[in-house]
Amino acid sequence: MKRITTRARSALKRPGNFSVRVLIGFKRNQGLLLAGAVAYYTLLSVIPMLALILVGLSHFIEDEQLYSTILTNLKLVIPQHAEMVAGQVWGFFERRQLVGIFGILFMLFFSSMAFTVLENAMAVIFSHRARRHRRHFLISAIIPYAYIFLMGLGLFIVTLVAGALDALSSKHFMVLGLDLSMQQTSRVGLYFSGTFGIFAMMTSLYLVMPVGGVPLRYAVAGGITATILWEMIRHVLVWYYSTISLVNVVYGSLATAVVALLSIEIAVIILLLGAQVISEFERSKIEIPEADSTGFDI
Repeated sequence: MKRITTRARSALKRPGNFSVRVLIGFKRNQGLLLAGAVAYYTLLSVIPMLALILVGLSHFIEDEQLYSTILTNLKLVIPQHAEMVAGQVWGFFERRQLVGIFGILFMLFFSSMAFTVLENAMAVIFSHRARRHRRHFLISAIIPYAYIFLMGLGLFIVTLVAGALDALSSKHFMVLGLDLSMQQTSRVGLYFSGTFGIFAMMTSLYLVMPVGGVPLRYAVAGGITATILWEMIRHVLVWYYSTISLVNVVYGSLATAVVALLSIEIAVIILLLGAQVISEFERSKIEIPEADSTGFDI
């Protein structure tokens, strides 16, 4: 026990060395390659997944309110082309009567692929756990659909909150003689509700995706750090794409897909780097034999 504590303290007392170990481990596990794969399948999954969620929630919430909520949340992930992606989702939603049972099953399959690939990426990063833990294949099959359901539930809650804030936006309050409008407050509330949703998603991914589970304090710390980093980088991306980017000139009609893919890949890199930090900290607390190969040999 004393040796474990000493190794953990050593990792915290030397953050520079620990950061280098994290980057080396990320490179050893082919982190950029993993992030690219997860980003590709996320882009493949996002439209059918949002369309299915829209169809389900349309029985409880007005269509226009749903569209506004999805657009607001997409701007937190794909800031520059959220309107176009939301338009594609809405186009399918308006033609949902043409989709039969096989179409629904097909969309469910593609919606789950992003979570399946992310689970495999986490297995590579947490390869030291694979030597001691194994996850039943039924649990791995259920996890993606559980996340789709939870995302739908989260979107439902955010839509209700947005509706309540919108109803208050026309009201005025007098505070210390100042006439305060709730319109600005409602916008801030929508922003923070979406940001909290990203934090909850990041934290849950750190908790659930690695085999064997991650301690809650590690997952929460990783979720907070990843959310803050993403918010900082998101604003930089908005500035970059709106001022000096030549992506529209170079890629033309493919610009939307390219920008969306790059934005998602950056978010996934942040997520996987956080996972690598947790993995390296766990390795500092237990005896892990060094291997020359990557984590792909699990």
